[in-house]
Amino acid sequence: MLSTELADLKSYMAANPGAVIEDVARERKVTPRQVIEALPDTMVTMASGSHFAAAMADIAQWGEVTLIVHTEDAIFEFTGGIPTGEIGRGYFNLMQPKGLHGHLRHERCAGVAFVERPFMGKTSAFVAFVNVDGGIMYKVFVGRDETRALRADQLERFRQLAKTVAA
Repeated sequence: MLSTELADLKSYMAANPGAVIEDVARERKVTPRQVIEALPDTMVTMASGSHFAAAMADIAQWGEVTLIVHTEDAIFEFTGGIPTGEIGRGYFNLMQPKGLHGHLRHERCAGVAFVERPFMGKTSAFVAFVNVDGGIMYKVFVGRDETRALRADQLERFRQLAKTVAA
Protein backbone atom coordinates (compact mmCIF):
# COMPACT_ATOMS: atom_id res chain seq x y z
CA MET A 1 0.00 0.00 0.00
CA LEU A 2 1.35 3.44 -0.90
CA SER A 3 2.08 5.76 2.00
CA THR A 4 -0.64 8.19 0.83
CA GLU A 5 -3.19 5.36 0.70
CA LEU A 6 -2.12 4.20 4.17
CA ALA A 7 -2.37 7.74 5.54
CA ASP A 8 -5.83 8.10 3.98
CA LEU A 9 -6.96 4.76 5.48
CA LYS A 10 -5.59 5.73 8.92
CA SER A 11 -7.38 9.07 8.70
CA TYR A 12 -10.62 7.37 7.68
CA MET A 13 -10.43 4.82 10.50
CA ALA A 14 -9.61 7.51 13.06
CA ALA A 15 -12.76 9.36 12.01
CA ASN A 16 -14.83 6.15 11.65
CA PRO A 17 -13.46 3.59 14.13
CA GLY A 18 -16.78 1.75 14.22
CA ALA A 19 -16.86 1.07 10.48
CA VAL A 20 -17.39 -2.57 9.50
CA ILE A 21 -13.86 -3.81 8.87
CA GLU A 22 -14.76 -6.16 6.03
CA ASP A 23 -16.79 -3.44 4.25
CA VAL A 24 -13.93 -0.93 4.47
CA ALA A 25 -11.50 -3.56 3.16
CA ARG A 26 -13.74 -4.38 0.20
CA GLU A 27 -14.46 -0.73 -0.64
CA ARG A 28 -10.79 0.31 -0.43
CA LYS A 29 -9.40 -2.86 -1.98
CA VAL A 30 -7.18 -3.66 1.01
CA THR A 31 -7.10 -6.56 3.44
CA PRO A 32 -9.09 -6.62 6.67
CA ARG A 33 -5.74 -6.82 8.50
CA GLN A 34 -4.70 -3.50 6.93
CA VAL A 35 -7.98 -1.97 8.11
CA ILE A 36 -7.45 -3.26 11.67
CA GLU A 37 -3.87 -1.97 11.67
CA ALA A 38 -5.14 1.44 10.47
CA LEU A 39 -7.28 1.87 13.59
CA PRO A 40 -5.84 4.24 16.20
CA ASP A 41 -3.04 2.54 18.17
CA THR A 42 -5.06 2.87 21.39
CA MET A 43 -7.72 0.56 19.92
CA VAL A 44 -5.54 -2.32 18.68
CA THR A 45 -2.95 -4.69 20.06
CA MET A 46 -1.42 -7.12 17.56
CA ALA A 47 0.26 -10.40 18.44
CA SER A 48 1.87 -13.12 16.36
CA GLY A 49 -0.22 -15.97 15.00
CA SER A 50 2.03 -18.29 16.98
CA HIS A 51 -0.21 -17.40 19.94
CA PHE A 52 -3.28 -18.98 18.30
CA ALA A 53 -3.55 -22.03 20.59
CA ALA A 54 -2.77 -20.08 23.76
CA ALA A 55 -5.38 -17.44 22.89
CA MET A 56 -8.00 -20.09 22.15
CA ALA A 57 -7.21 -21.91 25.41
CA ASP A 58 -7.71 -18.69 27.37
CA ILE A 59 -10.90 -17.74 25.51
CA ALA A 60 -12.32 -21.21 26.28
CA GLN A 61 -12.31 -20.13 29.95
CA TRP A 62 -14.24 -16.88 29.44
CA GLY A 63 -17.77 -18.25 29.42
CA GLU A 64 -20.42 -17.07 26.98
CA VAL A 65 -19.00 -15.04 24.09
CA THR A 66 -20.05 -14.43 20.49
CA LEU A 67 -17.99 -15.91 17.68
CA ILE A 68 -18.56 -14.35 14.26
CA VAL A 69 -17.48 -15.58 10.85
CA HIS A 70 -18.01 -12.83 8.25
CA THR A 71 -17.73 -13.87 4.62
CA GLU A 72 -18.69 -12.22 1.36
CA ASP A 73 -21.98 -14.13 1.44
CA ALA A 74 -22.98 -14.47 5.08
CA ILE A 75 -22.34 -13.47 8.66
CA PHE A 76 -22.52 -16.44 11.01
CA GLU A 77 -22.83 -15.80 14.74
CA PHE A 78 -22.53 -18.30 17.55
CA THR A 79 -23.18 -17.24 21.14
CA GLY A 80 -22.05 -19.61 23.85
CA GLY A 81 -18.91 -21.02 25.37
CA ILE A 82 -15.92 -21.73 23.16
CA PRO A 83 -14.84 -25.34 23.68
CA THR A 84 -11.30 -26.33 24.50
CA GLY A 85 -9.21 -27.56 21.63
CA GLU A 86 -6.10 -29.46 20.78
CA ILE A 87 -3.77 -29.68 17.82
CA GLY A 88 -3.90 -32.91 15.85
CA ARG A 89 -3.61 -34.00 12.23
CA GLY A 90 -2.80 -30.49 11.07
CA TYR A 91 -5.77 -28.78 12.70
CA PHE A 92 -6.75 -27.12 15.95
CA ASN A 93 -9.72 -29.33 16.84
CA LEU A 94 -12.54 -27.91 18.95
CA MET A 95 -13.37 -30.79 21.28
CA GLN A 96 -17.12 -30.75 21.77
CA PRO A 97 -19.75 -33.07 20.26
CA LYS A 98 -22.55 -30.46 20.10
CA GLY A 99 -22.75 -26.70 19.83
CA LEU A 100 -19.64 -25.12 18.37
CA HIS A 101 -17.18 -27.71 17.12
CA GLY A 102 -14.91 -28.11 14.15
CA HIS A 103 -11.37 -28.06 12.83
CA LEU A 104 -9.39 -24.85 12.43
CA ARG A 105 -6.37 -24.41 10.20
CA HIS A 106 -4.31 -22.82 12.97
CA GLU A 107 -1.10 -22.80 10.92
CA ARG A 108 -2.68 -20.22 8.59
CA CYS A 109 -3.09 -17.79 11.50
CA ALA A 110 -0.56 -14.98 10.98
CA GLY A 111 -1.82 -12.63 13.68
CA VAL A 112 -4.08 -12.26 16.66
CA ALA A 113 -5.60 -8.77 16.92
CA PHE A 114 -7.18 -7.45 20.09
CA VAL A 115 -9.57 -4.65 19.12
CA GLU A 116 -11.42 -2.41 21.55
CA ARG A 117 -13.43 0.30 19.79
CA PRO A 118 -16.81 1.95 19.55
CA PHE A 119 -19.37 0.12 17.42
CA MET A 120 -23.02 1.07 16.89
CA GLY A 121 -23.00 3.43 19.87
CA LYS A 122 -21.41 1.00 22.34
CA THR A 123 -17.90 -0.09 23.22
CA SER A 124 -16.99 -3.44 21.72
CA ALA A 125 -14.01 -5.69 22.28
CA PHE A 126 -13.03 -8.64 20.12
CA VAL A 127 -10.17 -10.92 19.23
CA ALA A 128 -9.66 -11.29 15.48
CA PHE A 129 -7.70 -14.25 14.22
CA VAL A 130 -6.04 -13.02 11.03
CA ASN A 131 -4.86 -15.41 8.33
CA VAL A 132 -1.74 -15.36 6.15
CA ASP A 133 -3.68 -13.60 3.37
CA GLY A 134 -4.68 -10.71 5.65
CA GLY A 135 -8.26 -11.96 5.98
CA ILE A 136 -10.10 -12.54 9.23
CA MET A 137 -10.60 -16.21 10.02
CA TYR A 138 -13.15 -15.32 12.71
CA LYS A 139 -13.68 -12.92 15.60
CA VAL A 140 -14.52 -13.68 19.23
CA PHE A 141 -16.39 -10.86 20.97
CA VAL A 142 -16.37 -10.17 24.69
CA GLY A 143 -19.83 -10.97 26.01
CA ARG A 144 -22.39 -8.52 27.35
CA ASP A 145 -24.30 -8.53 30.62
CA GLU A 146 -28.04 -8.03 31.15
CA THR A 147 -27.62 -4.23 30.73
CA ARG A 148 -25.80 -4.81 27.37
CA ALA A 149 -22.51 -3.57 28.87
CA LEU A 150 -19.35 -5.55 28.22
CA ARG A 151 -18.86 -8.21 30.89
CA ALA A 152 -16.23 -6.77 33.20
CA ASP A 153 -14.66 -10.16 33.98
CA GLN A 154 -14.24 -10.99 30.30
CA LEU A 155 -12.97 -7.51 29.42
CA GLU A 156 -10.31 -7.90 32.11
CA ARG A 157 -9.29 -11.31 30.68
CA PHE A 158 -9.30 -9.86 27.13
CA ARG A 159 -6.95 -7.04 28.17
CA GLN A 160 -4.69 -9.38 30.15
CA LEU A 161 -4.46 -11.83 27.25
CA ALA A 162 -3.61 -8.99 24.85
CA LYS A 163 -0.89 -7.77 27.20
CA THR A 164 0.51 -11.28 27.71
CA VAL A 165 0.68 -12.38 24.06
CA ALA A 166 1.82 -9.03 22.67
CA ALA A 167 4.70 -8.76 25.16
